[in-house]
Amino acid sequence: MRRDERATGVSALLDDVNKAIVEQLQADGRRSYAAIAQAVGLSEAAVRQRVQRLLDAGVMQIVAVTDPLQVGFARQAMIGVNADGDLRDVADKLASLPEVDYVVITAGSFDILLEVVCEDDEHLLALLNDAIRSVPGVRDTETFVYLRLAKQTYTWGTR
Repeated sequence: MRRDERATGVSALLDDVNKAIVEQLQADGRRSYAAIAQAVGLSEAAVRQRVQRLLDAGVMQIVAVTDPLQVGFARQAMIGVNADGDLRDVADKLASLPEVDYVVITAGSFDILLEVVCEDDEHLLALLNDAIRSVPGVRDTETFVYLRLAKQTYTWGTR
Protein backbone atom coordinates (compact mmCIF):
# COMPACT_ATOMS: atom_id res chain seq x y z
CA MET A 1 0.00 0.00 0.00
CA ARG A 2 1.37 3.41 -0.96
CA ARG A 3 1.70 6.23 1.56
CA ASP A 4 -1.09 8.30 -0.01
CA GLU A 5 -3.42 5.29 0.16
CA ARG A 6 -2.51 4.76 3.83
CA ALA A 7 -3.03 8.46 4.59
CA THR A 8 -6.57 8.36 3.19
CA GLY A 9 -7.49 5.40 5.37
CA VAL A 10 -5.69 6.85 8.37
CA SER A 11 -7.47 10.19 8.17
CA ALA A 12 -10.78 8.32 8.34
CA LEU A 13 -9.56 6.65 11.55
CA LEU A 14 -8.57 9.90 13.23
CA ASP A 15 -11.91 11.36 14.24
CA ASP A 16 -12.05 13.66 17.28
CA VAL A 17 -12.65 10.79 19.71
CA ASN A 18 -9.68 8.78 18.42
CA LYS A 19 -7.51 11.89 18.62
CA ALA A 20 -8.56 12.29 22.24
CA ILE A 21 -7.69 8.64 22.91
CA VAL A 22 -4.26 9.11 21.32
CA GLU A 23 -3.67 12.22 23.44
CA GLN A 24 -4.55 10.28 26.58
CA LEU A 25 -2.03 7.57 25.68
CA GLN A 26 0.62 10.16 24.77
CA ALA A 27 0.28 11.60 28.25
CA ASP A 28 0.56 8.14 29.84
CA GLY A 29 0.92 5.03 27.71
CA ARG A 30 -0.01 2.88 30.73
CA ARG A 31 -3.33 4.65 31.31
CA SER A 32 -6.13 2.12 31.72
CA TYR A 33 -8.91 1.72 29.20
CA ALA A 34 -11.36 2.60 32.00
CA ALA A 35 -9.60 5.92 32.70
CA ILE A 36 -9.43 6.75 28.99
CA ALA A 37 -13.10 5.83 28.58
CA GLN A 38 -14.06 8.22 31.36
CA ALA A 39 -11.96 11.03 29.84
CA VAL A 40 -13.36 10.66 26.30
CA GLY A 41 -16.94 9.68 27.13
CA LEU A 42 -17.02 6.12 25.78
CA SER A 43 -17.32 2.68 27.30
CA GLU A 44 -14.18 0.77 28.20
CA ALA A 45 -14.96 -1.81 25.48
CA ALA A 46 -15.34 0.91 22.84
CA VAL A 47 -11.99 2.43 23.82
CA ARG A 48 -10.32 -0.99 23.69
CA GLN A 49 -11.70 -1.57 20.16
CA ARG A 50 -10.65 1.87 18.96
CA VAL A 51 -7.14 1.49 20.37
CA GLN A 52 -6.78 -1.90 18.68
CA ARG A 53 -7.92 -0.44 15.32
CA LEU A 54 -5.37 2.39 15.65
CA LEU A 55 -2.62 -0.11 16.48
CA ASP A 56 -3.61 -2.47 13.65
CA ALA A 57 -3.67 0.41 11.14
CA GLY A 58 -0.18 1.54 12.20
CA VAL A 59 -1.47 4.95 13.27
CA MET A 60 0.26 4.59 16.62
CA GLN A 61 2.45 2.32 18.71
CA ILE A 62 2.57 1.96 22.45
CA VAL A 63 6.20 1.56 23.49
CA ALA A 64 8.56 2.23 26.37
CA VAL A 65 10.91 5.12 25.59
CA THR A 66 14.23 5.07 27.41
CA ASP A 67 16.76 7.78 28.10
CA PRO A 68 19.88 6.55 26.25
CA LEU A 69 22.20 8.08 28.87
CA GLN A 70 20.46 6.19 31.67
CA VAL A 71 20.81 2.82 29.91
CA GLY A 72 24.48 3.06 28.94
CA PHE A 73 24.52 4.90 25.62
CA ALA A 74 26.57 8.06 26.10
CA ARG A 75 26.81 9.17 22.46
CA GLN A 76 23.95 10.28 20.21
CA ALA A 77 24.39 11.87 16.81
CA MET A 78 22.55 12.95 13.69
CA ILE A 79 24.30 11.86 10.51
CA GLY A 80 23.67 13.52 7.17
CA VAL A 81 24.20 11.15 4.25
CA ASN A 82 24.59 11.94 0.57
CA ALA A 83 23.97 8.96 -1.65
CA ASP A 84 24.01 7.73 -5.21
CA GLY A 85 21.33 5.55 -6.75
CA ASP A 86 17.92 4.75 -5.32
CA LEU A 87 17.62 6.62 -2.02
CA ARG A 88 14.93 4.24 -0.80
CA ASP A 89 17.30 1.28 -1.11
CA VAL A 90 20.12 3.12 0.66
CA ALA A 91 17.75 4.29 3.42
CA ASP A 92 16.43 0.74 3.91
CA LYS A 93 19.97 -0.63 4.27
CA LEU A 94 20.89 2.09 6.77
CA ALA A 95 17.66 1.52 8.69
CA SER A 96 18.65 -2.12 9.23
CA LEU A 97 21.64 -1.10 11.39
CA PRO A 98 20.78 -1.66 15.06
CA GLU A 99 22.28 1.66 16.23
CA VAL A 100 20.09 3.64 13.83
CA ASP A 101 16.79 4.66 15.40
CA TYR A 102 15.57 7.27 12.91
CA VAL A 103 15.90 7.46 9.13
CA VAL A 104 14.35 10.07 6.87
CA ILE A 105 14.85 10.76 3.17
CA THR A 106 15.13 14.52 2.75
CA ALA A 107 15.38 17.32 0.23
CA GLY A 108 18.17 19.81 0.81
CA SER A 109 21.81 19.50 1.81
CA PHE A 110 21.54 15.78 2.59
CA ASP A 111 19.70 12.96 0.90
CA ILE A 112 19.15 11.01 4.12
CA LEU A 113 19.31 11.86 7.82
CA LEU A 114 20.03 9.23 10.46
CA GLU A 115 19.79 9.45 14.21
CA VAL A 116 22.10 7.01 15.99
CA VAL A 117 22.65 5.96 19.58
CA CYS A 118 26.07 4.57 20.54
CA GLU A 119 27.86 3.50 23.70
CA ASP A 120 30.74 5.95 23.22
CA ASP A 121 32.85 7.73 20.60
CA GLU A 122 34.70 4.53 19.66
CA HIS A 123 31.36 2.83 18.96
CA LEU A 124 30.30 5.84 16.84
CA LEU A 125 33.57 5.69 14.90
CA ALA A 126 33.13 1.98 14.22
CA LEU A 127 29.53 2.54 13.13
CA LEU A 128 30.54 5.31 10.72
CA ASN A 129 33.64 3.63 9.36
CA ASP A 130 32.63 -0.02 9.25
CA ALA A 131 28.88 0.06 8.74
CA ILE A 132 27.41 3.30 7.39
CA ARG A 133 30.17 4.22 4.93
CA SER A 134 30.31 0.66 3.62
CA VAL A 135 26.64 0.64 2.55
CA PRO A 136 26.50 0.61 -1.27
CA GLY A 137 25.38 4.02 -2.51
CA VAL A 138 26.62 6.04 0.47
CA ARG A 139 28.81 8.75 -1.04
CA ASP A 140 29.67 10.88 1.99
CA THR A 141 28.51 11.66 5.51
CA GLU A 142 28.55 14.51 7.97
CA THR A 143 28.12 13.80 11.67
CA PHE A 144 26.48 16.13 14.19
CA VAL A 145 27.29 14.93 17.71
CA TYR A 146 24.64 15.74 20.33
CA LEU A 147 26.02 17.71 23.27
CA ARG A 148 22.72 17.92 25.12
CA LEU A 149 19.19 16.90 24.22
CA ALA A 150 17.12 20.00 25.02
CA LYS A 151 13.71 18.65 24.00
CA GLN A 152 12.24 15.40 22.78
CA THR A 153 8.51 14.90 22.55
CA TYR A 154 6.10 12.40 21.06
CA THR A 155 2.91 14.42 21.27
CA TRP A 156 2.48 15.45 17.64
CA GLY A 157 -0.18 14.35 15.25
CA THR A 158 -3.51 14.99 16.95
CA ARG A 159 -4.14 18.68 16.41
